[in-house]
This record gives sequence, structure tokens and C-alpha cells, in this order.
Amino acid sequence: MTKDLGTCKITVLTRMFNQALVDAYLQVEEGYGVCDQFQDGQEFMLENPYSRPEGFCSWAWADIRHDIMLIAAGGDPPWIKQPHTIISGCTDWFRPVIFKIERVS
Repeated sequence: MTKDLGTCKITVLTRMFNQALVDAYLQVEEGYGVCDQFQDGQEFMLENPYSRPEGFCSWAWADIRHDIMLIAAGGDPPWIKQPHTIISGCTDWFRPVIFKIERVS
């Protein structure tokens, strides 16, 4: 790992479900709902921002890794209230997951 990259924490803020889009566009079995890969409040620590944590959805990782790299490299988006933090999300618009990514060291 490069010295310039810090340790990051990813927190699952919320999982959502868009019933209107599911009804309009998907053929799903009963019981289809929020993403079951994560739990609200779940946390992942990243010592190495290049490696997906064990148990982390590969689709969500692909969607948020650019934000992880920004924060790991010391980025500080000016539109976010908390320093060295960004809000990012999985682009499954039927049942998206919203994450908080923060540099902790």
C-alpha cells in the first residue's frame, strides 16, 4: 500500500427499495425487497483501498471505489460537512444502498 493512502471506514447508512420501479420493470418473486448483502449500520475497515473487503458486494464495490480512492488519498469534498468524508451509493436503483466513506487515519 502506498504511504499516502489512509485507512478508510465504510458504513452502510441505509438500504432502500423502489417499489414503483420494481412493479413497472421487474419480474420478481414475492419477498423481493431491500438488498440482503448488507445491514444498516454495518461497517467495513479498509487498510488497503485497492482491495474489496471480504463479504462486500462486488457490484457495490465497483460503484463506490472511485469515492474510496478520493477519501483514502486525503480528498475533502467541499460540499460535505464532515472533513474527509463522502456519501456514495450502489447504483441498483431498484434497491440501492447508501454508504458513508470516511478516512480514519
